[in-house]
Amino acid sequence: MQNMFARALLAISTILAHSAHAQFGLGLRAANDSDYFQPNSTGLKLQNGFERVFIQPYGEHGVRVRASIMRDPTGNEPSALLDPPLEGPGGSAGLAFDTSVPFQGNAALRNGNLVASISSGALSFYRVSTASNGSESLELLTGEYQDTKTLTARFYRQDFRADSVAATFSFSSDPDEQFYGAGQQACCKDNTVNKKGQVIDLLDFNSQVTLPVYMSNKGYLQFFNMPSQGHIEFTPYRTRYISDQATVVDYYITTAEPGDYDALQRQYTAVTGRQPTPPDFILGYQQSKLRYWNQSQVLDVAQRFHDEQVNVSLIIVDFFAWKYQGDWSFDPTYFPDPAAMAAQVKALTGAEMMVSLWPSVEDLSVNYLAMQQQGLLATTRDGPGVTDSFAGVYTRLIDSTNPAAREFLWKRLNDSYFSIGIRNFWIDQADGGSLGEPFENNGQSISTLPYARPFTQYFLGTQEGAGKMYPWLHQQAIDEGFGNLTDVRPPARAATQCTQMSLSRSTFAGGQRFCSYLWSGDTMSAFDVLLQQITAGVSAGGSGISSWTLDIGGFSGLNIDTDYGKELFVKWLAMGVFLPYMRVHGDRNCNIPQNTVPSNANNCPNEPWSYGDDNFVIIKNYIALRYSLIPYVKKLFQMLQSSGKTIVRGLYFDFSSDEVVVNGTAANDPAIVHQYMFGRHFRRTGPRLLVSPNGVEGATSKRVYLPVLSADMVAQNLSWTHWWTEDSFGQGGLTVNVSAPLDQIPVFYLGSKDDILSGNI
Repeated sequence: MQNMFARALLAISTILAHSAHAQFGLGLRAANDSDYFQPNSTGLKLQNGFERVFIQPYGEHGVRVRASIMRDPTGNEPSALLDPPLEGPGGSAGLAFDTSVPFQGNAALRNGNLVASISSGALSFYRVSTASNGSESLELLTGEYQDTKTLTARFYRQDFRADSVAATFSFSSDPDEQFYGAGQQACCKDNTVNKKGQVIDLLDFNSQVTLPVYMSNKGYLQFFNMPSQGHIEFTPYRTRYISDQATVVDYYITTAEPGDYDALQRQYTAVTGRQPTPPDFILGYQQSKLRYWNQSQVLDVAQRFHDEQVNVSLIIVDFFAWKYQGDWSFDPTYFPDPAAMAAQVKALTGAEMMVSLWPSVEDLSVNYLAMQQQGLLATTRDGPGVTDSFAGVYTRLIDSTNPAAREFLWKRLNDSYFSIGIRNFWIDQADGGSLGEPFENNGQSISTLPYARPFTQYFLGTQEGAGKMYPWLHQQAIDEGFGNLTDVRPPARAATQCTQMSLSRSTFAGGQRFCSYLWSGDTMSAFDVLLQQITAGVSAGGSGISSWTLDIGGFSGLNIDTDYGKELFVKWLAMGVFLPYMRVHGDRNCNIPQNTVPSNANNCPNEPWSYGDDNFVIIKNYIALRYSLIPYVKKLFQMLQSSGKTIVRGLYFDFSSDEVVVNGTAANDPAIVHQYMFGRHFRRTGPRLLVSPNGVEGATSKRVYLPVLSADMVAQNLSWTHWWTEDSFGQGGLTVNVSAPLDQIPVFYLGSKDDILSGNI
């Protein structure tokens, strides 16, 4: 092992010695960085018997690795990477390489400050750090895991019935290393921000949107550009990625100085895409419930918002506004004139509308026969194509991995909704494989038997091999409609702003480049879940998904007639003020009887005035505060679009030199991980917000940890200031106990409140 490491350092040292001569013009210089080390090679190809591994520079300080057996990658495998990247070298090169590395050979490639080294056939990654005197040194980030006795780091198992493989790739890790991201964990017990010690199931279902991308506190980000199901295991000495089915193992790695997570996000979003800025209206208050089941209810709600003089920006019509699943149109029995409805909502409130669409198609749908005949429905391994059931009928999924199916869907949406003024869409249940749950028989009285999930097959491939891209391509169906068929904005790669948005329950890496936002699914209505949702949002943000929200109040279990339910709703809504989107939704309980016809016609209210007169005053004030914060939120989204700067940020993002934050995050201490920063300015200093929601029933005070301010902040005389009282609490490093009544969620700010409210950040 020592000899192998020495050979790796020798190969790398050769590159560093020739750095002055390595500017071959093989890529673009980093913006405003004349000292950027351009790639010294177009790529390496390691031929390891029947295996071949391609290593190429990709983006700033990044490398892309593709490995396969028996044959080279085709280059047409499903991919979330932009080719070429938005910034930095690489891309548009296919499988180009200029160096062949033989069996157990040695070589190295440098791109910026990342070095990929092959030593005796094993691949490792190093960061190049430059001292103040200009000297360079190397730090091992991670490498293919090796030990005296262990499985090979690149391990393949092949099924004789297919040319695909199950692949296991293992990388070294330090016992005290921390990992952040890996997508959004499921509701409701997982409160982790640091994923060390966790096993991440790469399988999407209601509330679980795991993503094969993570950041390390050692200063690197790794992304497996593969939509296959599988696992990531963060064990003490090894990080292991397991793909259930693949033809190529494709991953990307990039580096930055430890603690500079904004740089990692900037580099990652430059290769996977950046969030276009949302339209201004959607940054306000969004009103939804399960469900407004007829046109009169929608208009009554809009009239009440008008009469109460409460701002609302979006009113949402939930599921089963259709007659049959797969119609993708209003049931005229209950919505006789949706065009007039949308126009009247707009006239009364100024609000836009959003409508729910499901991917399920039942036999009675007006679209079923045409879709079946044209091959636009997903099938199953045994042929029939039935993947689940809901509301007493068997259903199939539209195959959104098929471009023709995406076009079919958009034409129906355009005819039924977009063309009449309802231009925002709620992509629900499109998690892939089945109808959105980790079990079969969704919505039936028998749903907990251990049935296998369906072996769903798509135009793109199988659920096991490509299923995690199903929701991503469902988002793309809407985006293609926005951008192409209606000609309202440029194609997704060029888009920097949106005029409409889709809301999605699931996505894949790179989903941030669509005019879409993710919400955390059907959560339970409980105080501990309110706090758990902070860690879900922070984890999504650490995975490149900042366009994120949740169900304010939780989805199920909140009774609006109880003191518990009222308090929970107000405290949850207070947190919603300080999220990228402020969206109320839920399936409420109350003393009003539920209709038997139509189905799922819950009459329980969920509007601001539904939680008691005293609380209505508080809720109105919180909604007003949200509108006063729109300039700030808008600026956060502009920074997200220009540089990938995360909006909902774990404390580790900004205070990685604070030992309390470091140790608390390592241990997933609730005192640390149940707080977050809402936004970050362009500069390393200046205005920002710390949010510490009150997630305890009956509590009217809260202990809040205020992190230690950096030397730069101290030099500017910044201090932690309480949002509500303007009391100063100094330069951090202490826990304070603050009053937290219902109308004062614990929030602290740095800098000028006027600058925050004006968006001058």
